[in-house]
Amino acid sequence: MGNHEDTPAYDLTVAKAPVTEYDVALLDLDGVVYTGQGAVPGAVHALAEARATGLRLAFVTNNASRSPSAVAAHLSSLGVPATSADVVTSAQAAASLIAARVPAGSPVLVAGAIGLRLALRARGLRPVSVVKDNPVAVVVGYSPDMSYGLLAEAGLAVRAGALFVAANVDKTLPTPRGLQPGNGSLVQVIVTATGVQPLVAGKPEPPLHHEAMRRTGATRPLVVGDRLDTDIEGATRGDADSMLVLTGVSTVRELVLAPPSQRPSYVAADLGGLLVPQPVIGIVRGDGAPARLRAARCGGWTARRPDGGAPIGLEGGGAWIDGLRTLCAVSWSGDEVTAEMADPALDRLNDLS
Repeated sequence: MGNHEDTPAYDLTVAKAPVTEYDVALLDLDGVVYTGQGAVPGAVHALAEARATGLRLAFVTNNASRSPSAVAAHLSSLGVPATSADVVTSAQAAASLIAARVPAGSPVLVAGAIGLRLALRARGLRPVSVVKDNPVAVVVGYSPDMSYGLLAEAGLAVRAGALFVAANVDKTLPTPRGLQPGNGSLVQVIVTATGVQPLVAGKPEPPLHHEAMRRTGATRPLVVGDRLDTDIEGATRGDADSMLVLTGVSTVRELVLAPPSQRPSYVAADLGGLLVPQPVIGIVRGDGAPARLRAARCGGWTARRPDGGAPIGLEGGGAWIDGLRTLCAVSWSGDEVTAEMADPALDRLNDLS
């Protein structure tokens, strides 16, 4: 590279804030807007400011336990005005998925909460709870009151040939007490007992994204979430831009080591990132074709990727989120980066966060 790496001509052009670039924000809820019953710090203000610029907000959740009206009431109580029309749930996506495959009025065994039952009724299906009602389909959604008896009925129906649908397969659910078992953990009980894999309605699978696009009429959406394996991968599959916020499940380390399908368009500490212009990351490439990315810079940070498996170098200082963006740019270029290569730089960032 000669002297290029020592005296790089970085492009520090400042991009526009995400809020000005999209017509609808498709916002995840748990770990993004709220955790449990309380709002994530700064979320209410950020969403109000985003709305004031003209960005429409839609709330798209893998959680199937509550109805859209209940979710809207919760949001409104936190200071985020919402109606049921603003909320799209995996229960609605699951009901649409089933309705497209079985006759109207069919009995569907529900292992889940009221949100699933209401969604099924809205699509002309009949929720039931026991095998003796001869369900043609089984749908499993998160419920904190799920009983063994209900899971057993669901397993028996699946063994008898009923269509098996999962509202989502999130392994965990963020709560004020920490990560707890999510719907994916409940679904695995039936998978283990029957050997049958479900159709999945929720993120990252396409049905929920399609449902959100249909209900909002979005033409240029931005998917905002806290999970790489659901929110961000779902956006990638739906050919939509995405923003990861670091207020929920996915960690900084997981982000830096993320596979291509789970790399967001934007990285932000929280929903305030919607409002802030994100600097375009200046890069320096080596000689040859294709030219390999050798270094990146954002704010006052510079990350350098050496040859071989040596650790990535991270120099400079400033806002830790800019350091993280710089580290991601280098880590996501070229060959796969291992934890051993990224950890020294991550340790430095962790000291600042």
